[in-house]
Amino acid sequence: MAIHKEGYKILAGGFLILLIINIFAGIIWSDNSLVKLIILISSVLFYIFILFFFRLPTRYLEPDPELIYAPADGKVVVIEETFENEYFKDTRLQISIFMSPLNMHSNKYPVSGHVKYVNYHPGNYMVAWHPKSSELNERSTIVIKTEKGTEILIRQIAGAVARRIVTYAKEGQSVTQGDELGFIKFGSRVDVFLPLGTEVEVPILQQVKANKSIIAKI
Repeated sequence: MAIHKEGYKILAGGFLILLIINIFAGIIWSDNSLVKLIILISSVLFYIFILFFFRLPTRYLEPDPELIYAPADGKVVVIEETFENEYFKDTRLQISIFMSPLNMHSNKYPVSGHVKYVNYHPGNYMVAWHPKSSELNERSTIVIKTEKGTEILIRQIAGAVARRIVTYAKEGQSVTQGDELGFIKFGSRVDVFLPLGTEVEVPILQQVKANKSIIAKI
């Protein structure tokens, strides 16, 4: 288990802010040990939560061109045929994974291949499970073409709490299944758009884990 690099600045800044709060609490409530203890315990618990959020567990997988792995930890909230209007502009099979603030938030490549398309969209911050969040929220779209020629679209979507999407994918880049695609801070969703007829391996509301759970077969 490690701490994700996207959390370094937040953890350093958070530690400094909490330290200052506790110093001032010690000055203001110098005669009230109970208040100081409550503030100290609350600060420690809050900092532990931030550490927990930015955790980066080690998960290895052997790339398999026949399988599509979950790109994120969370719950499968959508499995349906949907018109994808940004890149494919036709009907695709959509699988969506909702990540709560308690989930690990590093996103992984569900397949190996070449990155054909990357596009970031600024937007709103409605709740990530809202049907329109895929079109209206801050989001980043990545399309990967596998060595067999299948194009798969992954979309990182910010939620009501998330305020920053990080995408490491670059157009023309060769990527390996299981490597890190990006990171979304504090609650979000990841959509995967697959060709119609793709064999789905997970039921709706199933909890999945990146690099561990197989969501479909090509």
